[in-house]
Amino acid sequence: MIAISDLPTVNATLNTISTLLLCIGFLMIRRRNINAHRNCMIAAFVVSGLFLTSYLIYHYHAGSTPFEGSGWIRSVYFAVLIPHIILAALILPLALITLYFALRKRFIKHRRIARWTLPIWLYVSITGIIVYWMLYHL
Repeated sequence: MIAISDLPTVNATLNTISTLLLCIGFLMIRRRNINAHRNCMIAAFVVSGLFLTSYLIYHYHAGSTPFEGSGWIRSVYFAVLIPHIILAALILPLALITLYFALRKRFIKHRRIARWTLPIWLYVSITGIIVYWMLYHL
């Protein structure tokens, strides 16, 4: 059984898996391996959905975790955190729209929005890992 206190580590792990799947999915489409691309991106979406569920459960039970660092590292933390939060709010609708166009085989629209979705999604995933590391391992 996973305890509530374990969920931040679970969340960071899910973010790491999502990041890897996004990168592999991008590499697969560049190599024109459409099936592998589709499978990686759907898996990244599912893993990110698991992350979001776990994240909401954790914060429902534990509330927010204050950053304990001081000095210059505190400024770095907030410089990473603030854009992370803003872009995290955007990524779910962007990912849903991107996935919708792909599943409807509207690939021109899919490609157009995916050029925005992928870098934002990667940024949110990677900065999520960084925020976790700064909160729990500094």
